[in-house]
Amino acid sequence: MKNVMIAKHPATGETIDQWLETDVKQVPELYEKAGSAFTFWSSRSLETRLTYITKMKHYMLSNLDEIAEEICSATGKVKTEALTSDIMPVIDILQHYEKRAPKVLRRKKVPTPLLFVGKSSYVDYFPLGTVLVISPWNFPFQLSMTPVISALIAGNSVILKPSEVTPTIGLLIEKIAREINLPKNVLQVAHGGKELGQALVAGAPNHIFFTGSVETGRKIGVEASRRLIPSTLELGGKDPMIIFEDASLKRAVHGAVWGAFTNAGQVCMSIERVYVQHSIYGEFIDRLVEETKKLKMGEDIGSLTFEGQKEVIKDHVLDAIDKGALLLTGKHPDKWGDSMYLEPMILTNVSEKMKILTEETFGPVMPVISFSTEEEAINQANNTNFGLNASVWTKDSERADRVVSKLITGNAVINDVLITVANPHLPFGGVKNSGIGNYHGDEGLLTFSRQMSVMKDPGYKQKEINWYPYKNKYDKVKFLIQAYYSNKKEMISLVRSAYKKFRQK
Repeated sequence: MKNVMIAKHPATGETIDQWLETDVKQVPELYEKAGSAFTFWSSRSLETRLTYITKMKHYMLSNLDEIAEEICSATGKVKTEALTSDIMPVIDILQHYEKRAPKVLRRKKVPTPLLFVGKSSYVDYFPLGTVLVISPWNFPFQLSMTPVISALIAGNSVILKPSEVTPTIGLLIEKIAREINLPKNVLQVAHGGKELGQALVAGAPNHIFFTGSVETGRKIGVEASRRLIPSTLELGGKDPMIIFEDASLKRAVHGAVWGAFTNAGQVCMSIERVYVQHSIYGEFIDRLVEETKKLKMGEDIGSLTFEGQKEVIKDHVLDAIDKGALLLTGKHPDKWGDSMYLEPMILTNVSEKMKILTEETFGPVMPVISFSTEEEAINQANNTNFGLNASVWTKDSERADRVVSKLITGNAVINDVLITVANPHLPFGGVKNSGIGNYHGDEGLLTFSRQMSVMKDPGYKQKEINWYPYKNKYDKVKFLIQAYYSNKKEMISLVRSAYKKFRQK
């Protein structure tokens, strides 16, 4: 018997919607339908598939308010952030691939070595089959739609399991698919929790795209590798911000405030560690506290989305305070009560023995640490199991490039925060515990494609020099290898030597 899913506003507790969840027993049927849809969809031309992408873009542009309201109700975030961080990136990726996909997915001719004269070489790209997308609750629309769009353009069918924390976003995506008349079962949304997710992973996907926690990502990676299913894992972060003494202090302060507290800190690329050079540390802290206190709850800072995350944040902050950290802004966790609105918190006097510097907090908390030398800052920034994003702040362009090149991270920003993920031309992905694989950029389409390398011969010759029989071929092949790979002077010498041997015979 199916269970009823009830969606509630995270801040008010008000019931938004309710409907039946997808029964685990339906998983084989979902994959069967997806397989049939793939046969149809993959046989459509890329031009035809892109017409639906264009329809989707226009539908979203015509219904921005409605979509924003749905996202705010599901997540508790403020409307401006719903528009700028959940909706706009989707429209941007739609428009980007609308133009770029024909160049990325078309046949690519590549050079053929001179030794294979007469032959030609190229690379073709084909869809994989059915892609399983499992998306998170912090940016439930963007982090569902972007991989779904990419997989569909490449010619795959998709099964999407949105987070059970923000389930109405799945209904919203289903509605968009209906409104643009996307062919039946090309995109199916499976509604449910962990048990359904496990069943879908254990099913028959041709690619798994997961965004979420490191713990769940590891489990999915193990299951995928056991069956040799390709997977992309976009996981957590503990992103450092390094501020040198010559940086624009006002800009750095504003960047830190937004980078740490946007979406109530529920961003995998949130600034979770701020390293400030000792000579400007005091002034930076003073300005940081001043700007943070200007933020308005409900207007600038939305509510938390997931009750369980509140407990993680509380644990990290209490652990830091118990070990000597100072809370400069925001309320002490003992005074939070039942509210899902948390005032932004700045912590100083923190150390590596605290969870706040070693584990992903995923909330509106900013620990600030001082450093003396460039080398010290780099070592502190790299002292983590994560590697998703980092930022370096300095007016010295050479130092910025030098420091960035020494950071172990998948993405980096200079004199700004978070924005690499907002550029559809750039691939996005993490290293270490922050994930495996990339999407966005050209990789966002190639990730969901099967690559085939082809060499073609006209078929006129009866045989090749490297085929049987081998009798009397060694010297000829040796000469070809030496001549082909030698420099001009060596090649002339080889030709003269070969000519002398020929004359002697």
